[in-house]
Amino acid sequence: MKRDRVKEEREFEELLTVNSKEQILNIKSIVNELLPKNLKVAAKNDSQINLIKSIKNNEITICAGPGGTGKTFVAMAIALGLLKKSTNRYKKIYLVKSVKTLQGEEVGFLPGDVKEKTDPIMWSFYLNMEKLLLASSIKALIEKDIIRPAPLAFIRGASLDDCIIIADEMQNVSLDNSRTLLTRIGSNSKLILLGDINQIDMKNKDESSLETLLGLFEGVSNMGVIKMSDEDTNIRNPLINIIETKYKTYIEKNKPVNGKKQRLFD
Repeated sequence: MKRDRVKEEREFEELLTVNSKEQILNIKSIVNELLPKNLKVAAKNDSQINLIKSIKNNEITICAGPGGTGKTFVAMAIALGLLKKSTNRYKKIYLVKSVKTLQGEEVGFLPGDVKEKTDPIMWSFYLNMEKLLLASSIKALIEKDIIRPAPLAFIRGASLDDCIIIADEMQNVSLDNSRTLLTRIGSNSKLILLGDINQIDMKNKDESSLETLLGLFEGVSNMGVIKMSDEDTNIRNPLINIIETKYKTYIEKNKPVNGKKQRLFD
């Protein structure tokens, strides 16, 4: 009786393996139809080279860098390239983001289903995908659930296997919630965390997890920590560097001294 049960369990496992292989082959076929034949990203600076290497070589990559360094674009391009390859088991990309809005820019209750509520939050992902794919291809990949947008709050309790997870705006995620996200990684998966420590939108900026994560996991095996250089911003409008410098100078000079605000302009 015990022997029969063991045999049944083995046959069931073999059936699952066959079904899983067929599913992966089917997904790879769809992806190859929708994605360009030569989907490659050329790194434009050392920071991007380091990010690409880390994503390819590690299960988890944590990357911090200023806006305009191409973090999200590079991560999206590499993830799509990996999804396309037939030599791996990746069959889905999860796009994860906190629903935290800019201070003073809250839009209140949004009507509609989950997708309609989620779409505005995911625009940064979609805009970067549009640099790589046709709009019709993006729509098809989402409709076929090969690319799945997922607010951070929705993935608690899930174990995400055979996938690539890209989480953006990690500077707006608390340490507890970053722990929830990091522990969602399942078998045969990659997790990519992205953010900018200079753009924290949380009321209490000390609750931001990104800088803590950079120090916590540096040097850990199979985890890459990438700090993109402020100098590697050659892919963005040169005016952004001037704007950022002016803001940093203003904030530094306008810090309260002995509980009183200084006046930068007289």
